[in-house]
Amino acid sequence: MDSSPIYFLPQDTLHQIFSNLPLREIIRCRSVCKFFNQTLTSPSFIHLISTQPPSLRLLSLRPPHHHHHSRHVSSDATLHAFDPDQNQWLRFPLTFLPFHSPQPVASSLGLVYLWADSPDSTKTLVACNPLTRQFRVLPQLGSAWSRHGSVLVGPPNRVLVLSELAALYFSGSTNNWVNFSSNLPSKPRSPILVSDSCVLALCDVGSPWRSQWKLFSCTLSSLQSSQSWSRLEKHEWGDVFDILKRPRLVRGIGNRVLMIGGLRSSFSLNASCSTILILRLDLDTMEWDEAGRMPTQMFRCFQESSKFKVFGGGNRVCFSAKRVGRLVLWDYSEIVGKGEWRWVDGVPGSGDGLCRGFAFDPRLTALP
Repeated sequence: MDSSPIYFLPQDTLHQIFSNLPLREIIRCRSVCKFFNQTLTSPSFIHLISTQPPSLRLLSLRPPHHHHHSRHVSSDATLHAFDPDQNQWLRFPLTFLPFHSPQPVASSLGLVYLWADSPDSTKTLVACNPLTRQFRVLPQLGSAWSRHGSVLVGPPNRVLVLSELAALYFSGSTNNWVNFSSNLPSKPRSPILVSDSCVLALCDVGSPWRSQWKLFSCTLSSLQSSQSWSRLEKHEWGDVFDILKRPRLVRGIGNRVLMIGGLRSSFSLNASCSTILILRLDLDTMEWDEAGRMPTQMFRCFQESSKFKVFGGGNRVCFSAKRVGRLVLWDYSEIVGKGEWRWVDGVPGSGDGLCRGFAFDPRLTALP
């Protein structure tokens, strides 16, 4: 095998050949032989492909919630992700992490963030690159943060753990957590980090018997203020928050935000929903438009479920519900100007079918 012509090619030529492969093929080639692995993990090759845009955009699953049983549940140390372009499920082993039952919760620029149990049974966040098997343990946090806090991540290595009463902020430059109080009126629903500096969240400002959702925003720089959160609203928006049942947010492309929920058939308290609606807010113009609505035949499967989950990012959103057994994917095309709806089968370890997840763009160049 050592006489193969490929072994005698100049390094620059080898790098150019491999750099034209999709990321999934580069990953496979690394396991072919020692020579390929050394070539494809060399600093010069990593630098070459770092100039290319991400070619793999996945939708990863979070493990089921086990808040009260986490010590007794053995979790598969694997990150399961769906590749919409190839219509297949991928597995990223997490066995290189020296922790029991790591729980992936978020991702940014190729890094995956996980909750893990430290030796003294407290929770800590870990940033890792599943492709290079590099990881970094962030300073420890109390277990309550893992149970009640939402993890938001953005470049460069910035992490925000958000709850109703407080927020913890971590920056790679300071290497410590900074605690800020919060002035949110209720527990934030589906908070998202937009444009890497603006945080948006939905809060219920209604009464115990009727929900009334409003949009709140703050910037990472304003977290130090005791009045960091402000309500984001315009008179022209009308009843945009009233037509959706149990709305949630998903980060869109650029400065756009998706708000998704059941479309109420009327404004009565117990009104049924006719479909699931996707609205899109452009933060530059502060205008809403309709991005899509679930086809009636698909929605019938969700209509019988008491709740559903939404996850994704950019122009791709996944929907799951109890007892459905598969996912629905909404894939929006900027060129065509509309979204395609399709079923996703073969969901690994879905349990009751209620899946949670996040967008994951693998990168060989991401450093924790």
